[in-house]
Amino acid sequence: MSGTVLIAVTHLLGSGHLVRAGHLARALAESGFRVTLASGGMPLRAMVAEPFDFVQLPPVKVEGVDFRNLLDEEGRPIEAGRLEIRQAQLTELAATLKPEVVVTEHFPFGRRQLADEFLGLIAAAKAANPRVLVLSSVRDVLVTPRPDRIAEAHRRLAEHFDGVLVHGDAAFLPLEASWPVAPELAKRLHYTGYLAAPVTQVVATGAGNPLPEGEGRGRGRPLDASAETSPQSPLGRCLAGPGAGTSPLPLSLQERGSPRPAGMGDALGEILVSGGGSGAALPLFRLCIEAARLDTSQPWRILVGRGLSESDFAALRQSASHNVTVERARPDFPDLLAACALSISQAGYNTVLDLLAAACPAIVVPFDDGAETEQAVRAEAMERAGLARCLRLSGADAATPAAFAAAVESALTGGRPGTPAIDRDGAGRVAGIVTRLLVERG
Repeated sequence: MSGTVLIAVTHLLGSGHLVRAGHLARALAESGFRVTLASGGMPLRAMVAEPFDFVQLPPVKVEGVDFRNLLDEEGRPIEAGRLEIRQAQLTELAATLKPEVVVTEHFPFGRRQLADEFLGLIAAAKAANPRVLVLSSVRDVLVTPRPDRIAEAHRRLAEHFDGVLVHGDAAFLPLEASWPVAPELAKRLHYTGYLAAPVTQVVATGAGNPLPEGEGRGRGRPLDASAETSPQSPLGRCLAGPGAGTSPLPLSLQERGSPRPAGMGDALGEILVSGGGSGAALPLFRLCIEAARLDTSQPWRILVGRGLSESDFAALRQSASHNVTVERARPDFPDLLAACALSISQAGYNTVLDLLAAACPAIVVPFDDGAETEQAVRAEAMERAGLARCLRLSGADAATPAAFAAAVESALTGGRPGTPAIDRDGAGRVAGIVTRLLVERG
């Protein structure tokens, strides 16, 4: 069975939600579905040769962990009417496509500040096709909010959704480790396995690398702005507006067996530090620079994402000792990771998948500012499984530079982790799950 799928996603801080939505769109498209991915976050790279269609909404973002105040491309509070324009564009997109499947990434478990546009999209899709299958798409771990917001999410699931795609492995890290799963919710959950890039590709999401232009496969074009979608219509403005013709997917895709880029041996035997695409890893970078100064015989390489400001990047380079290389994220990150003596990173969804693929010794330091608990839950699960050592930057157990250096020395002599028994075939399984749900819906 094939059909039209519309996926809506808005990443606000890092790029993880968008990377995962891109993997989902690609997996469904390569299984025969006609897929459109609509992104409401910041555009991150030029769209080239993807097997799905892409629409960029007028973007919004946040700074730090302040998810209540939405900002525009320039970091200013969004103007009145931007959210209404986004909602109108999604509504017209649903009316035009008449999708058989609508997927809202993270909503209703999160993104409640964008509830009107997600609910408006669902209503428009149901008006265009009363039999539309409505699914939520979530990662393995969620941030648990207040009880009233949990109740609100469960009510919206019951009223508007047919199921939840959980992109994780219940045997390794079930959703109930971070979110209360009552029987009514449990029967709606469909575990896909972890959702990564196809096995013919290597993904460098952990370092926030851009995809070089010309790489990728498939048609990779925005929707045709035809007579039905004139520049004056909401959908036409969407296609011609901010970020049109760009892709939000910060993927570094390299076909296995391709020539190794220059400098491929750079990280051989090094301690490799990465922090995703945002600036959230700055405290980790600073700690690593201090720890590296305690033993200058060991080479370190710190890869800094584009989300970190130039001034902070320059300060890191200036403060680094001679055994530390500080540079911007590189497109050969997967190869650097595979060659390193030790990886130090945060514990985001895609970063962990990079670590599992590389099977390298690892220390994970979860991002836990504010009420962020997601990475800590995942990092502790990795430590229990013997896949990484978990250290913290805050709280009673916050690592000092000396303690961090000692943990690094211990990890360097601990050997490589075993092969994890974790389901990472979400890309190969998710289309079958969606097809089965369509058949059951009739």
